[in-house]
Amino acid sequence: MSVSVQTSRRATALGPGLVVLGAVLAVVAFLSITMGSRSIGLGEVLRALGSLDDDGSIGSTVTLEMRVPRTLLGILVGAALGVAGAILQGVTRNPLADAGIMGINSGAAAFVVTAVTVLGLRGVEVYIWFAFAGAIAALVLVYAIASLGREGATPVKLALAGAAIAAGFGSLTTGIVMTNVDALNELRFWQVGSLAGRYAPILIGVAPFLIAGLIASLAFGRSLNGLALGEDVARGLGQRVGLTRAAAFGVVALLAGGATAACGPIIFVGLVVPHIARFLCGPDYRWILPYSMLLSPIVLLLADVLGRVVTAPDELQVGVVLGVVGAPVFVGIVRYGRLSEA
Repeated sequence: MSVSVQTSRRATALGPGLVVLGAVLAVVAFLSITMGSRSIGLGEVLRALGSLDDDGSIGSTVTLEMRVPRTLLGILVGAALGVAGAILQGVTRNPLADAGIMGINSGAAAFVVTAVTVLGLRGVEVYIWFAFAGAIAALVLVYAIASLGREGATPVKLALAGAAIAAGFGSLTTGIVMTNVDALNELRFWQVGSLAGRYAPILIGVAPFLIAGLIASLAFGRSLNGLALGEDVARGLGQRVGLTRAAAFGVVALLAGGATAACGPIIFVGLVVPHIARFLCGPDYRWILPYSMLLSPIVLLLADVLGRVVTAPDELQVGVVLGVVGAPVFVGIVRYGRLSEA
């Protein structure tokens, strides 16, 4: 059987899965808009969505100015984190790699804390640029440290360098925040990871970067498949491994940096979702990336809705919900199923 026929059959089998996930995402997004800590009638929500005009009522204001931007941001941030995690696991060939383990979240947080404490800057709109800078700085440091020595940036060295950079930036951030009350008050909700209070200006600020990163990420499927076979095989197939890694890290910085800037360091999405995607579609990154792109916002929005409903009229931040729910799920993946290879 020819390769083209096999590919065609696989697309026929997996393509409908993307359609189903898209439909599930639409349902979850609708739940995110219609459910929350404030009780608003379904009819009122539907009228606001139908007119897209804030008539000044509480229901219309909450729906159009709070829930809709929050939901759209959750879709973009979830997709960005899932895809970034899948790319990192493919590039490093480490099934436990994600933006947190590779130091990206810690680098972004450290730069944001510096902006608040040293430069006196405020507002998530300002955080975006410092989070990007921190994410890029962390990745450059990780890759530079891992590249030292004769073997170059091997998967094991990348993972170890990432853990070291994450610990260093994390300690720096904790030290600054614990000794600066203003920084603590400014960043305590951002650091836990949250979609709450993220309105249209923040969505507009990060959307171009996240959309560009998501589009660019789809071009890495074939390259990640080559890296999964090993560096020597990838080079034998004509792939420039160093250039591929550098380009992939740049896209990851765009995705994870933008997501962290907008919502803080949200955990577990980029780590767990790529494994679920592999379970559903197999080891081909040409499918893992789009599956992760749809699965991740489903998980993130469900966690956000759960946090709003369970403690209503208060709210439990999505980072806390994912930490509580995600930890046992990940332990279950490791304990009862074979941890999929990156």
